[in-house]
Amino acid sequence: MNISTTQAQSRTDTAANTEVGATLLSASTITGDDVYNMQDENLGKITDIMLDISEGKIRYAVLASGGFLGLGDRLFAVPWKSLRQDNEHKRFLLDVDLERLKNAPGFDKDQWPNMADTTWNSTVESYYAR
Repeated sequence: MNISTTQAQSRTDTAANTEVGATLLSASTITGDDVYNMQDENLGKITDIMLDISEGKIRYAVLASGGFLGLGDRLFAVPWKSLRQDNEHKRFLLDVDLERLKNAPGFDKDQWPNMADTTWNSTVESYYAR
């Protein structure tokens, strides 16, 4: 997470006595953050946040992956609930292996899908559901 992310107020989970992480962050502190999987492979960076205005919550993090220096990146709308903060390494974790991400429903930076489309939403949500 960007420096301002790590400076955000954190809370402690008293049951496990472990750091849970920041509970209130600005979108600008999350964009640019790295996303890794459980095998410690770099999956890409968060480039945008998609908000569900009607429900007042984050719906997706847009993950850029597969390119070099921002060129040729493929974008993926990852359901926010599929990401987990990794405060120790200042990044996010996604429980998806690299090969599965390559086959995920993605899009080009110049041709974004209609994220309000219920069929598209259902496809993306079910792909990342475990």
